[in-house]
Amino acid sequence: MTVRMRLFVMMALQLAVWGAWAPKLFPYMGMLGFSPWQQSLVGSAWGIASVAGIFFSNQFADRNFSAERFMAGSHALSGLALAACAFLTSFWPFFAAYLLFSLLYVPTLSVSNSIAFANLKDPAKDFGAVRMGGTVGWVLVSWPFVFLLGAKADAAQVRWIFLVAAIVSFALAAYSLTLPHTPPKRDAQAPNSISGDPLAWREAIKLLGVPFVGVLFLVTFIDSVIHNGYFVMADNFLTNRVGIAGNLSMIVLSLGQLAEIVTMFVLGGVLARLGWKTTMIVGILGHAARFSVFAFFADSVPVIVAVQLLHGICYAFFFATVYIFVDAAFPKDVRSSAQGLFNLLILGIGNVAASFLFPSLIAHWTDAAGKVDYRSLFLVPTGMALVAVLLLAVFFRPPQHGPAAVAVAA
Repeated sequence: MTVRMRLFVMMALQLAVWGAWAPKLFPYMGMLGFSPWQQSLVGSAWGIASVAGIFFSNQFADRNFSAERFMAGSHALSGLALAACAFLTSFWPFFAAYLLFSLLYVPTLSVSNSIAFANLKDPAKDFGAVRMGGTVGWVLVSWPFVFLLGAKADAAQVRWIFLVAAIVSFALAAYSLTLPHTPPKRDAQAPNSISGDPLAWREAIKLLGVPFVGVLFLVTFIDSVIHNGYFVMADNFLTNRVGIAGNLSMIVLSLGQLAEIVTMFVLGGVLARLGWKTTMIVGILGHAARFSVFAFFADSVPVIVAVQLLHGICYAFFFATVYIFVDAAFPKDVRSSAQGLFNLLILGIGNVAASFLFPSLIAHWTDAAGKVDYRSLFLVPTGMALVAVLLLAVFFRPPQHGPAAVAVAA
């Protein structure tokens, strides 16, 4: 097996661990009777781990362990934490197990990237194809649930989301020991880090004072809240309102990842033709369109299923474009720190905000009979997306129209 294929499999397993539980985490907590604030606290664990993970994986893990051994140990322990989540039904024990999993798993996201970058001959050319393995893994892991869950799956069945994730995690722990040896990087800054050089990340933060960078940071925060809120709300909506069987909802949601593969392939051409601003606006409008369809066409199963394909546009045309833009627009000496700063915003801060905002909104629009007013609920992220579009359209003025060798003036 070639190095590229080995790394592809690593990414597939890495994201399969995440994809196994993410779509049904909030519905499962509802089945356990967790209150909105308890669900929010569990959701915020991922953000806490994102902050801790960035510093831990860079200041300690990357400098003291070979990357493949760190991956093996982390996934073995996080697999145990996931298995515990499957059997703990009281809030505080469940929260403790989930927080432990998050603290162990999140650092492996950057470490797996480090392994890929260190072992690819041409990372700029090959990393995209390797990272596509993560999308494939996310899609494939949804299929076992067709057989593990029933159409009206209860908590006893849905807990399989953690057991499947644990099995994949143990498999990745063993597989990591077969990966190319990647020694500690005692003097290098890891990809997607904000902590390798303290001066570098301080300079990256200072660059937020540049108007178009500050606007992009604000818009990225808004869109990351919308994006993470989708995972809070979507599965319950599909099963409880649209009427899609509980064992098929993850398959429906995975259509978005399939569309993501296509949109990532065409992103380069779209950026060249439309430029930074328009491409990002189209990406955010994808969110607005999807939630508008959720709000007004909930009775049409084919329309709801088809609109999942907009996920590819939402992700590639905005988030992937942001990463490409940061790489092109920031000075080389702070580029990695800036990537980490935006990564923290997308995976951490936006996740925490969504975990607190949307469970409270769901509770607000749930009547005494337990029926959710999904139309009012989905108009909130629709409105947020339109505000983000307006901010980009009016205030985002990058120095160049599209991809080119540009640099932010420090």
